Amino acid sequence: MYRIMGVDPGSTCTGYGIIRIEGDDIGYIDSGHITLKKSASRYEKLRSIFLQIQKVIEKHAPTHFAIEDVFYSKNAKSSLILGEARGAAILAAALANLPIYEYSPREVKQSVVGHGAADKSQVNFMLGRILDIAQPPENTDESDALAVAVCHAFKSREWSVT
Repeated sequence: MYRIMGVDPGSTCTGYGIIRIEGDDIGYIDSGHITLKKSASRYEKLRSIFLQIQKVIEKHAPTHFAIEDVFYSKNAKSSLILGEARGAAILAAALANLPIYEYSPREVKQSVVGHGAADKSQVNFMLGRILDIAQPPENTDESDALAVAVCHAFKSREWSVT
């Protein structure tokens, strides 16, 4: 059995999702989000992301770590802050000796829904079907993290029975 941890990093909220792979079966294990205090300093937020991701890794012992790649925007400062949040999560995975994979938002949507311009409701609907969960998470960071994990499951079929 393989466990994939997906992460959707953010400067105010970082989502995570854990799925399992057994043969060709994909299933939901857990998901959640790390809400960061707006009043916290940038450094406190990065510390919190690192420590909370580390706790999730310790609790669920994933075998793979997938994270959403930087979304490039016109606002360079926003991209930099998002990159720092990604770095904190990636460091937690690297220190746990997990293989790390990165996927663009477009790749994630393409893998889960079938087209890269899908909206959040389409992603959530397909997550429910793929993971066989009646109610996908309402928190978009959490559902995006699950989508990243599912994307990795579909893109890296090393565990598939052939």
